[in-house]
Amino acid sequence: MADPGMSVEPYWELTFDADGDVDGPERDRLLAGVTRRQVRDLIVFAHGWNNDRAGATALYRDFYAPVPRLAPGGAIGYVGVIWPSMLFCDERVPRSAPPAAAPPAHASALDEETRHALLETFPGKAPLIGRISLILEQRHSQDAEFAEFGRLVRELVEVVPGGPQPLFAADTLAEGVPQSEPVLLTGDTATVCGEFAQALAGLAGSGSPGVPGPAAEGFAPPNPWDGARELLRQATYYAMKRRAGTVGERGLGPVVGQLAARAPGLRVHLVGHSFGGRLVSFALGGLAEGVRAVKSVTLLQGAFSHYAFAARLPFDARAGGMLQGQQKRIDGPLVCCHSRFDTALGTLYPLASRMAGEDESFLGVDIGRRLGPQWGAMGHDGVQAVPGTVGLDLAGALRGPLPTAGCVNVDVSEVVRRGGPPCGAHSDIVHPELARLVLAAGRIG
Repeated sequence: MADPGMSVEPYWELTFDADGDVDGPERDRLLAGVTRRQVRDLIVFAHGWNNDRAGATALYRDFYAPVPRLAPGGAIGYVGVIWPSMLFCDERVPRSAPPAAAPPAHASALDEETRHALLETFPGKAPLIGRISLILEQRHSQDAEFAEFGRLVRELVEVVPGGPQPLFAADTLAEGVPQSEPVLLTGDTATVCGEFAQALAGLAGSGSPGVPGPAAEGFAPPNPWDGARELLRQATYYAMKRRAGTVGERGLGPVVGQLAARAPGLRVHLVGHSFGGRLVSFALGGLAEGVRAVKSVTLLQGAFSHYAFAARLPFDARAGGMLQGQQKRIDGPLVCCHSRFDTALGTLYPLASRMAGEDESFLGVDIGRRLGPQWGAMGHDGVQAVPGTVGLDLAGALRGPLPTAGCVNVDVSEVVRRGGPPCGAHSDIVHPELARLVLAAGRIG
């Protein structure tokens, strides 16, 4: 259990595979430990984009570090969830030191670190990844090269038929039918790459960190290959989106139920960053009937639809969120942090999530202000279309008290603001103010 480099204790890690199966010995140590250590409040944190256990553990160490000082005397336990996701090398988690140098955001070729991460994330697909890398290096302009690139990317992220992951790809339902595959996997590859290239050019030309800039007069469209790496990134994230829902509902949710049975007085607080926010939200659907152990959920820059909890979508009364009503499984509030400096969710997520057949329904509000909000993200503007949702700025949320139930949107742009293109401040979450917010949401200490 104990990690000599961890900033808090008692601390446990829970490892899940892509289909939500948990590491049995780790789970058993946690179940026994919360009782033996007489833990009252257990904070369970799920990372988002990440390449290995060491990186995830470092995030948990840094984020948890101020908690003992902020809640002295509390009987608090800590869990770090480890699940298979991927961080591209040009995305860094800002901590106390400046982020490491990264390749230019528009660079299309794959560096060695990213190739290695792809091999780890998609085992058994080395020849396919090698061919993708070669195509990105050569940048041939022929239509056949774009077509092959698109086909290879689809093959990379496809899942085995009959497995559980396809059931967890959607954020919304239309008359009981999940969203279809996004255009980035089904549309014309050259066109999709061109759209990503234009979005990246706008981000690179911005004068403010994390905020897209306007296109210059006489702006010439960039080479579509400048957006090919982004297509690969977003396709990879689509695969992680499926995994996050699978791990949450089939993995973490049942473990929380087992914790509630083993330690009936235990208060569980779920925290998730990026797709980890999707993971902990789907965990609510994996709770057995009557389990009320989850006392708060805090989403840090959640990378899933801001309509996921809505009973009905404002633009389509026949459709609703995949998680509609699940916030009622929380015996406390669902707190959603959002920042206008998160360009991963304000600009790139909208483009990546455009659905087949909805060519007029881009997902965000930043790209030239010509895109509708139909499929925006939690971490960009908070929970939407859920009656009674409260909106606060960070100072107001920390003054408290927070609502004891329902959805609460908190604008954290005051602290979540560091990071350059392409993802902006998406991973700028290691701040004591956010740790305080987790404690406030759960009424810990």
